[in-house]
Amino acid sequence: MRRDTGNPAPASPRLTTAGAALLPLLPLSLFGGAAWFATWVRPSADEWCFLPLVRDEGFMALVERFYSTDNGRIANGVLVAAYARFGVAGHQGYATISAIVMLLLLWAWAVALVRRARWRVLRGVPLFSAAMVLALFCFASTNTYKTFFWPASSVSHTFPPVLAAAATIPALLATSRRGKAFAIVFAGVVAAVMGTLSEETSVIALILLVPALLLSRRLFPAGRLAFVRAWCVAAAAGILAGTAVLLTSPGSQNRRTRHPTDAMFAPHSLHASLRAYAHVLHTLATHWQYLGAIAVGVLIGVLVRRADGGLPRPDRRTPLLFGAGAAALLFSGYVCTVIAYPAFGPSVATANRLWNDYLFPLLLLLVGVGGLLGNLTVRRWRRGRKAVAAGAVLLCVCVTAVLAVSLRDLGSDMRVRATAWDRQDLLLRRQAAAGATVLPYERLVVSGMLEPFGGGGKHQWPASCVALYYRVEKVTDGTDH
Repeated sequence: MRRDTGNPAPASPRLTTAGAALLPLLPLSLFGGAAWFATWVRPSADEWCFLPLVRDEGFMALVERFYSTDNGRIANGVLVAAYARFGVAGHQGYATISAIVMLLLLWAWAVALVRRARWRVLRGVPLFSAAMVLALFCFASTNTYKTFFWPASSVSHTFPPVLAAAATIPALLATSRRGKAFAIVFAGVVAAVMGTLSEETSVIALILLVPALLLSRRLFPAGRLAFVRAWCVAAAAGILAGTAVLLTSPGSQNRRTRHPTDAMFAPHSLHASLRAYAHVLHTLATHWQYLGAIAVGVLIGVLVRRADGGLPRPDRRTPLLFGAGAAALLFSGYVCTVIAYPAFGPSVATANRLWNDYLFPLLLLLVGVGGLLGNLTVRRWRRGRKAVAAGAVLLCVCVTAVLAVSLRDLGSDMRVRATAWDRQDLLLRRQAAAGATVLPYERLVVSGMLEPFGGGGKHQWPASCVALYYRVEKVTDGTDH
């Protein structure tokens, strides 16, 4: 193994390589368990309405409903219809399929970053980094069920930020004129889709593009400056085009009628949004499991090398890059809170799925901070490289163990609900087949999910969808029967 310039090589290179290759098994084991628990997912909340519509009227009926009635999110409607067309099986399979897609995208993104920077890393590090960050994103959540297992929430707030990050892969790999042209077109297309998939992720991406464009001369080499600017303009134009389609849709207009946005920028609304956002940031800052993202970065900073074997050296652009990125992310999170406040009110401070759009890039920022810390530590304390790497791995192991216990407990709750749901489903189907037109429905709640007659009787609307699902005229509250 080639010895690093100015740095002692590991005493056991084969052992180090084997250990790095095994690292991805830590977070991947969490996804393996989650895939098994996903078989206990059963419809609730919005899915009660999606299922009978797709079953009775077809795939495009739900897409049309999203565009014309609900919210205007065409791409969102396509993804929801894609799993709803398979009924309960679609709900069970969504978490596993989406996890595989997100993991592959993040893995490819990590490899592209390494190639763009012309670094050398041990073979298992990119996959470990991608899987660990995704595991933190999905399973360290204050409500893992809504983040990972609930398809409707994942489509709107979990998958979009990962897709936005992955949209930069062609730009990172582009070297030829044809490759750069493809990256620019790809960015515009994905951004336009994003505009009709998730308003929050679109806002965050647009806000991040602004400083990237304004500071491009100071952040990027002169040889790629024209390409970077063209890419940023294409991505921003795509987001604006997609958002324009969304905002002018009948569904978006209906949503604004139900949740008026006239007072969105009124002083009292801005102040209430700021209080809610401060609560969110406090919750995230005190959630110690997110230290795992810093640990991942530290490990990368300790292990990564330049192509010539030397240590990468942060340049003068680094403080500007991290400072501008952090400021833009924090501001975009507040803007997302302001946008969501008319519909959610004070509960925007506790509806964790609304945080995910900016939580994911914040986790990536923490990885970057950890990378700088790891790099600085190796430079100042070269003999302690093994100890620092071992400490970072140990913290990742501890976080993984805690997430595994939490996931196991959630899986137990999901299994209890699935058993009760299946039993009630069979009973209601038999009663409907026997000619009953009114069925008693017992609320079956997991992780605070919305069910008919919940919230002290305030949540009545899912009941009509449950009636449609069982093809009866009405369902009544059977919880107390």
